Amino acid sequence: MNPDTTPFSRIRIVLVGTQHPGNIGSAARAMKTMGLHRLSLVAPQRFPHADAEAMAAGAGDVLESAQRHEALAEAVADCRLVLGCTARSRRVQLQELMPRDAAARMLAVAREGGEVALLFGRERTGLENEELQLCHAAVHIPSNPDYGSLNLAAAVQVLTYELRLAMLSAGEIPQREDGAHAGSPASHTQLEGFFDQLAQTLDDIDFHKGRAPESAMRKLRRLFLRSDLDEREVRLLRGILADAQRMARIARE
Repeated sequence: MNPDTTPFSRIRIVLVGTQHPGNIGSAARAMKTMGLHRLSLVAPQRFPHADAEAMAAGAGDVLESAQRHEALAEAVADCRLVLGCTARSRRVQLQELMPRDAAARMLAVAREGGEVALLFGRERTGLENEELQLCHAAVHIPSNPDYGSLNLAAAVQVLTYELRLAMLSAGEIPQREDGAHAGSPASHTQLEGFFDQLAQTLDDIDFHKGRAPESAMRKLRRLFLRSDLDEREVRLLRGILADAQRMARIARE
């Protein structure tokens, strides 16, 4: 499913005053693993930076499309809902939401077409009181009270994970990670064709080395049958086997 067609397209992660560029890259990676792609940066101390690119580890597209702002008010100006991830504060009276409740609230607004921002503050000091005043509610991650220090990217991961869980439970995004809904289950004939080709391939590469092949094939059949393969997965596996058979033929020539 195209992320631009889901409520995720209306949810942005906003990092405020980030001090270490590597944390920006790690946060981008955390976002992309959960299917979010909108990143806004408010007055980062060092960005762009090679450390951000290195820590993104495949989420460079999230960094490249990140919006940069000098002031938080500008970054959230068009938002209907703004939530700030923060430790408990006695000085700013805000409703406090648990991560799961926050995810449900964000998705509800996004489904209605509203823009949503989830804010994360500085590594050492978090969001300032003036910044929290721009939020509709606070999000508190219930960490160990004796050691509540949570890395910025880890906090982003927790909240984006909860968002993804909420989307999955509502059936709004596929549970497969190949960008499409799961295919139809493989038929008995398709599976038997795969097993025949697998047995032949194992012979071609001399996998058994003189041992009886029946025991290995019984174990492999049980393994793949437990996996409940769909049609596309069977085609992928058979393609791999075909290449292995081709390489075995070349090696024998």
